[in-house]
Amino acid sequence: MALARPADRGEPFSAWSLMKLRDHLVRTRIVPAISRSQLWRVLRDAGVRFQHHKTWKASPDLDFEAKKNRVLDLYAHPPAGSRVLCLDEFGPLNLQPRLGHGWQPMRHPARLRATYTRTAGVRHLLAAYDPATGRMYGHIRATKTWREVRELLRTLRARFTEAPRRGPRQLQPAPKKELVDWVRGRGIELVFLPTYSSWLNLIECQFQALRRFALNGTDHRSHAEQDAAIHAYVRWHNRNSRPAKPWRIKAEVHHSLPNIAA
Repeated sequence: MALARPADRGEPFSAWSLMKLRDHLVRTRIVPAISRSQLWRVLRDAGVRFQHHKTWKASPDLDFEAKKNRVLDLYAHPPAGSRVLCLDEFGPLNLQPRLGHGWQPMRHPARLRATYTRTAGVRHLLAAYDPATGRMYGHIRATKTWREVRELLRTLRARFTEAPRRGPRQLQPAPKKELVDWVRGRGIELVFLPTYSSWLNLIECQFQALRRFALNGTDHRSHAEQDAAIHAYVRWHNRNSRPAKPWRIKAEVHHSLPNIAA
């Protein structure tokens, strides 16, 4: 009954609470009587729990399989003498209080202001993640045009040209004709993700951690202050970075595939 839709059972609501489910079970004489705690134990033992709904989105990209396999192959088997990097943009970054989680005395949660105005504009973090080392590189800018991406590519190219490994760089920014024209002859190959497939980009996990540990629970009053917090986190991340493990990449990606196929 807990897995059934309440509306299909003649009830005027879309989800069960424990009290509503208990009342329905007793009223329909499925059970003569049951307490809320006992009902909770029955559901727990049956492997049923109260959860938030999730969504899925199928990719309409006709070349989805080919693009996906290309990205996975680059992760698992980087070309000799090359560096595979994952690029993306994180933002827009507003100045606003951001709710988060933290250890606090019982019944005394940290409180942030609820009213604010966003009059200082936004910033954008353009960053790259290196699976070979686990490090992140990037910069924060007021805009996120192809010129800012080109600036990042120049920085990355200079950094890795000096590294022992040489050759074309595999990168994944958003497509732009001017950017595609610029990378020609510069030892950079742009590898684009399929539509609606950001989960293939390993930097997304790093952005999630950045949001949780550097932004959530803060209320920065200037972009300089917020930018400093982001840069400090990235420096800490790079000091404690570890290479991404190919088997973990494969497991994470395959875990997401049923949602895409649905």
